[in-house]
Amino acid sequence: MRDLGFDDVVAGIGGHGVVGIIKNGPGPTVMLRADMDALPQEERTGLPYASTKKVKDKNGNEIPVMHACGHDFHAAILMAVAKLLHSAKERWSGTLECLFQPAEEDGAGAEKMVDDGLFDKVPVPDILLCQHVNSSQAGTIQIRAGPSQSSGDCFDVRIFGIGGHVTEPHLCKNPVITACSIVLRLQTLVSQEVPPGEFAVLSCAYLHAGTAINIIPDSVDMKIDLRTYQPEIREKLIVGLKRVIHAECEASGLPEAPSITQTDNVPAVVNDESIVETLQKTFRERFGDKVQQMEPDLASDDFSTLGAAKNIPYCYWQFGGTDPAEWEKAKKEGKLGDIPSNHSSYFGPAIDPTLQTGLLAMSLAALAHLGCKN
Repeated sequence: MRDLGFDDVVAGIGGHGVVGIIKNGPGPTVMLRADMDALPQEERTGLPYASTKKVKDKNGNEIPVMHACGHDFHAAILMAVAKLLHSAKERWSGTLECLFQPAEEDGAGAEKMVDDGLFDKVPVPDILLCQHVNSSQAGTIQIRAGPSQSSGDCFDVRIFGIGGHVTEPHLCKNPVITACSIVLRLQTLVSQEVPPGEFAVLSCAYLHAGTAINIIPDSVDMKIDLRTYQPEIREKLIVGLKRVIHAECEASGLPEAPSITQTDNVPAVVNDESIVETLQKTFRERFGDKVQQMEPDLASDDFSTLGAAKNIPYCYWQFGGTDPAEWEKAKKEGKLGDIPSNHSSYFGPAIDPTLQTGLLAMSLAALAHLGCKN
């Protein structure tokens, strides 16, 4: 962006975040966001440009990494948009901000940028825009008003017991039994405390305990994941899960209170209705019936954190990445579910027309909100 002649490029925000700014006269300030981090898995797409990169994780172990969620497409597209709109400055007026965000996958990247003074270092935008590639047919766009991505709240929990030999349970306090009770009891929060018709998923997919078959452990580690759309449901379930964990530990007579640490705190993505209305019209003029109604996505994206920081209206849409011929073949054979999706080691969006669609969609979205001269 410096080479392109941007008016300002601010790097190192919240770690590796970068924002490029074009100041082009009076008009709205529009921020475009692309995430750019990879995932810790080995790529199996067989593509000639497949990742062979390895890095060291936080424990010092060497692991393979790949762009299994399309963030390489997002970053490449935003760079192309930056170049296109910079070369067409005579067609629009206002301020354009291109934000490249790290660490979306762990839900911390946007928060780190905000906490590092993002909106003190760059102008607060009037509108935020973001797009995400998925496994639908390339050339299509999905967009909706209101909730589009769920909130994501994750918790690390440690249950403390008293260890010992399995033949002497009366001298121990077995935290495994308590952890199992917690897992089962948590399921009743959604079934009994969330109104029918409201979305919520509360899961414990990680439970680690013990080192041997004949040793009652001193502690159990759990990881709990909560997904919701509505803020009041989210808050109710966060309070509820903490209540259940503490109550089960007390009921088991454990020697100390559990440790509960929230590791992810990502608000739901709730698209602004007026922005969506503008973009639906803009996209349909260019893409016609390839603009589709987006179904609410159960995944989370910390893009919402940027909007929540300064109450900025925003819109998040998706666009397809599966080769149209491959899509039609899978549809005809009833095998659409076999198409590799995001976070699969086989996820490899088709270059064409995926890149072109993303470039056009993001450029048109920006121009729809900047002051257009022509």
